[in-house]
Amino acid sequence: MSSYVRVRSDSKNPPVAVLVPGSGYTVRAPLLYWCAEILAQQGWHVQGIDWTILANAWDDPLSFAELAVADAFDSAPQTDQRLIIAKSFGCFALPWARRQGIPGVWLTPILTDGNVCRALRDATPADLAVGGDADALWLPEEVAGTRATVITVPGADHSLALPGNWRGSLAAQSDVFGGIERHLQATHARQ
Repeated sequence: MSSYVRVRSDSKNPPVAVLVPGSGYTVRAPLLYWCAEILAQQGWHVQGIDWTILANAWDDPLSFAELAVADAFDSAPQTDQRLIIAKSFGCFALPWARRQGIPGVWLTPILTDGNVCRALRDATPADLAVGGDADALWLPEEVAGTRATVITVPGADHSLALPGNWRGSLAAQSDVFGGIERHLQATHARQ
């Protein structure tokens, strides 16, 4: 696994975001690509992670994701304002993020995993979680009471797509990106 600069900010002390892929969903795929573009327009330094998920990563996904995210932040400019944007398997970084006090945008977190679910329940208003109600891994009732913003996309699957409806999928994802942008503006505005 490795990380690289996805977007370099011209700011003197930019906030830093780390994009964390899924098991088969890279940071160049649409959900993470457009999040990087949103962050770039808001002046963030964006660090992307590349990894290959082998069988041993599934044996201890929390440690695998935590190591990748910690290494990515170590490779980025040092700042007090940090953020994680993760997709699916990348959301195994959620317990580490809670311990570090780093908020995140958690795209289709695997809420069938007790550690991820507990961490999202303990999340703050600076966190945002998004999933689709046609995704068997999205169980918003399991995180009831969380202070995080939780968005459920009607009819969306684990890719936040509406099966058999590309136009509807594009519109739904556009709405998700608008929600992410508003969330970032409201909760992560530069001090």
